[in-house]
Amino acid sequence: MTFDQTHWIARRRKRPLPTFYYHDHFVEMLDFVATHYAHVLLDEHAAFIREFRELSREEQCLYVRLVNRKGIVFATRKLRYPELGELEPLLRALRENGWIATPGVEHFDDVVGFLTRTEIYSELLPRFTGLSRSYKKTELLEFVRENVSASDFMRDLRTDRLFVQERVDAARYLLFLYFGRVQDGLAKFTMRDLGLVRTQQSQESYEPRFSDRCEAMESYYYATRLHDLKSRKSHSALAAESNDWPSANFARSAALRNELAYRLGREAEKDDAADQAIRLYEHGDSAKCSERLIRLLLSAGRKDEAQAYLQRCIDDPRSDEEWLTARDIFERKFEKKRTSMVTDVLRAAATIDIDESQSGSPENAAIGYFEARGQKAFRTENLLWRTFFGLLFWDELYANPEAATHSPFELLPSALSNGSFYETHSERIESRLSGIAADPKTVRHALLQTSAQHYGTPNGLFRWRRSMNDALFTLIEHGDGESIAAILRRFCREYEDSRYGYPDLMIIDDQGVRFVEIKTDVDQLRRNQLTRIRQLREAGFRADVVRVRWVLDPEQVYVVVDVETTGGRADGHRVTEIGAVKVKHGQMVDRFQTLLNPQRRIPGNITRLTGITPAMVADAPYFADIADDFETFLDGAIFVAHNVEFDYGFIAREFERIGRSFRYPRLCTCSSMRKLYPGQASYSLAALCSNFGVSLTQHHRALCDAEAAAELLLLINEKRQEA
Repeated sequence: MTFDQTHWIARRRKRPLPTFYYHDHFVEMLDFVATHYAHVLLDEHAAFIREFRELSREEQCLYVRLVNRKGIVFATRKLRYPELGELEPLLRALRENGWIATPGVEHFDDVVGFLTRTEIYSELLPRFTGLSRSYKKTELLEFVRENVSASDFMRDLRTDRLFVQERVDAARYLLFLYFGRVQDGLAKFTMRDLGLVRTQQSQESYEPRFSDRCEAMESYYYATRLHDLKSRKSHSALAAESNDWPSANFARSAALRNELAYRLGREAEKDDAADQAIRLYEHGDSAKCSERLIRLLLSAGRKDEAQAYLQRCIDDPRSDEEWLTARDIFERKFEKKRTSMVTDVLRAAATIDIDESQSGSPENAAIGYFEARGQKAFRTENLLWRTFFGLLFWDELYANPEAATHSPFELLPSALSNGSFYETHSERIESRLSGIAADPKTVRHALLQTSAQHYGTPNGLFRWRRSMNDALFTLIEHGDGESIAAILRRFCREYEDSRYGYPDLMIIDDQGVRFVEIKTDVDQLRRNQLTRIRQLREAGFRADVVRVRWVLDPEQVYVVVDVETTGGRADGHRVTEIGAVKVKHGQMVDRFQTLLNPQRRIPGNITRLTGITPAMVADAPYFADIADDFETFLDGAIFVAHNVEFDYGFIAREFERIGRSFRYPRLCTCSSMRKLYPGQASYSLAALCSNFGVSLTQHHRALCDAEAAAELLLLINEKRQEA
């Protein structure tokens, strides 16, 4: 977030920040790091904190401004900080104390990237006569780096008007200790003060994320290189360092090293550098690295090495996912199995037929399918288990005197990120888990009490929703307590590796609880999803994949809607008329129409377009008066409209104004006609009605337009049926 963006947000939210907010933020960060991370600071970091405090307040403020800016190169004449007064004396003091400096050859890349296209040309034209003036900035940078000597360029450049920020690495390391990731600037503090980021305000106990200096430096090493890679810096230069990578002796640094090895390996594969990719993957311990390494060994004809590596992964796997991956590849390559486990699971999956018009949200469509057959269905994914875990162990995670986070911005308890939670609270954990089977009513009551007491409290585990306990209590009522405990115990022991990949839905049928992963023909089943299904089955649950086949369902009900409004934006304008037509079995079977009092002025141009006058709506009902009747009319249907996002958006906004949610599957007759009847000069409602002989006697009146769009829907479904 830039300086201008933060001030724009502040003005919008009418919560102006103090003049020197950025200085307060930086000092808050430094004080926190000095208090909690003294044991991991090198001399240069301690000196940074000490010497920064020795600067005058104005000098400190100017340096913090630089920290919060993008890049490390600055033009003196472009600095504008009126609250600091005359900048020249401050810059001179910062230069004398080693906080800024004149750019040198080592800053060549940063300087060239900072200069404007015009400034680069002014430096190059004397050297390269006939140089094309049509280069884009990126092309020009590439030309400079390939054809210009860094020392010559910097020697001839007028660097007196430029300066670079010094002690950049020290500042970045201190920010890394505070936030746990490499980032530039303090935008999160600003967003916190503006109310855009929630923090753990009540937390007073903080535990350093790094136990010693070695762990911190290892993690910082790999985090900076991942940051550079994501910033599109040369991956070949980063890959060349791999033989000199430090060992990763801690879980956090090992995870970063694994990710760096995988990302660099993928870049090497894109460059057709298979041998380099193999060496990079050998530096990683993740299932992703193992899979790519094995596949490259097999592609290179190094079959014996691949087989030995696979056998190690099967006999001594580093994770369930690595075992599953290795087992799958071994069976296919060395036991001549023709299909993968993923393919087998997908082929064995049951298939359900759902109307194609619901293809925008397969999971919600599947919920409707199961509920229409008398089963309860919930969209759960990862939220169900993380919510259960968080509520069941809230006291241990957040209320216990020993509970701690790594910083005010860190909402995940440190015991989960460092893997010590189960060991620290094993007796209480097992007592809670045993209660799920022995006394589910008491557990349910405790979860309800925790929800009521802490609702809305920021946490790093789950998001609060008013309906969150519906699925949770249903699981307790219908699920086996020992099976539930087995999954939650895994969370307690291996939270970081257990929080993602769970099936989309929880279904309650006559056999109890069933977890279902929904897949369409174009979806792939990821291995971590297959791993979760396997773990759920091992715990005693039914868990499988269900494939959705999109069809034209003759039983599907559609409601074709048109709205007239006071203007074009749903957030600022209101509905003046609703017209709706219910379609079933290819017939229009019912109609709904009403004028509405919009509670605001109808502009003259809108009256001329629609014919709806202020007098016509003066005694009309408010939207709140007809909301129940309209939703009853829509029940179980697909919401259809011509340019559906317009009509749906206005209706959803009207429901939002009365405190109700509005969610229905949607179908757009405009986009469907474009797809199924290509080549029309125009796809406006009037043009299509004219071309296809559809009556449109009162265009821009809601019921007439809805009836016309319903006729188009019938044409659309005819074409779909032919396919």
